[in-house]
Amino acid sequence: MSTYRDLALPRALGSVRAGSTSMGSARATVLRTVGTRERRSHLTAPRVPTVGIDIGGTKVMAGVVDADGNILEKVRAETPDKSKSPKVVEDTILELVLDLSDRHDVHAVGIGAAGWVDADRNRILFAPHLSWRNEPLRDRLAGRLAVPVLVDNDANAAAWAEWRFGAGRGEDHLVMITLGTGIGGAILEDGQVKRGKFGVAGEFGHMQVVPGGHRCPCGNRGCWEQYSSGNALVREARELAAADSPVAYGIIEHVKGSIGDITGPMITELAREGDAMCIELLQDIGQWLGVGIANLAAALDPSCFVIGGGVSAADDLLIGPARDAFRRHLTGRGYRPEARIARAQLGPEAGMVGAADLARLVARRFRRAKRRRVERYERYERYTESRRSTGQESM
Repeated sequence: MSTYRDLALPRALGSVRAGSTSMGSARATVLRTVGTRERRSHLTAPRVPTVGIDIGGTKVMAGVVDADGNILEKVRAETPDKSKSPKVVEDTILELVLDLSDRHDVHAVGIGAAGWVDADRNRILFAPHLSWRNEPLRDRLAGRLAVPVLVDNDANAAAWAEWRFGAGRGEDHLVMITLGTGIGGAILEDGQVKRGKFGVAGEFGHMQVVPGGHRCPCGNRGCWEQYSSGNALVREARELAAADSPVAYGIIEHVKGSIGDITGPMITELAREGDAMCIELLQDIGQWLGVGIANLAAALDPSCFVIGGGVSAADDLLIGPARDAFRRHLTGRGYRPEARIARAQLGPEAGMVGAADLARLVARRFRRAKRRRVERYERYERYTESRRSTGQESM
């Protein structure tokens, strides 16, 4: 029997030599209908290991995940130069999958990408940290791998993981907010990820909350992520330090006057140690977070908000003020149920786990193809055995 590597590697090499993705285009199916099947399919999806890929601006992380959300093995690789060529990341993904397949039976690959993914979950329309513009990632990888490939936004994948295995279990209407460099988000309703008509729903970070406010890299001013994100936290700390504010002496001393060395995790660490300015900055970020959540509650009315991303590591230093601000700004407060606000439980692996679990929904195609290969092999064996027996009898 052929191994996964036996099947995938010749295909990958052939694809590179041919300089074409026709095989991938022929194999890949449009996944428009997968979203409508998510709620029922995740309960009946094959309980087989799949690989989840989390693509960031500087690293690619891959892991084999079982049907219960447990990570069986995890590997990672650095992306060499922020990938001026998308092929650099594609090659990295291929190597990681082949590496994991040497020790695990891989049935599908799910990819969570930081960027806008089209409604068919094939193309990366735009990725802020990679040079991907309208890149047909799924078809390209399907042409080089021997298993089905699924591509989704990383926040959608993380939200799915939290709904299946983490802080959102049992919730019918969930909104996830990911606080990192900026703000990402995702919406789940009745067990289905709501991606919008064009696939780019959940970009909450670019809601304008302060007209004419801070300039955002998206081109607008006053976006929510300019007031409640890792970038906002670091910007405020550096501005206070640059102004030689007395309240910033603690952090100035910590970085020995090198203001550019101030980071978000450092601010969180100092806040836990009792630094008054760092505590206040996290409170400010938390209050803006609560304002934005109240706006989302007015529009979407979920039962639960899950807060993830690197900044959420501040825990109650951030989420406590967010809950207070949410209650103060909630439309109809006092006369309506309040959504639960919870910190995400799966940490930085959420996107990888969610991508792997979503990929399990399309793993049936690989299982059917594998079963057909086995059946053909068995039929051939029976045929050759029959020919040998017939030849021996005639002699």
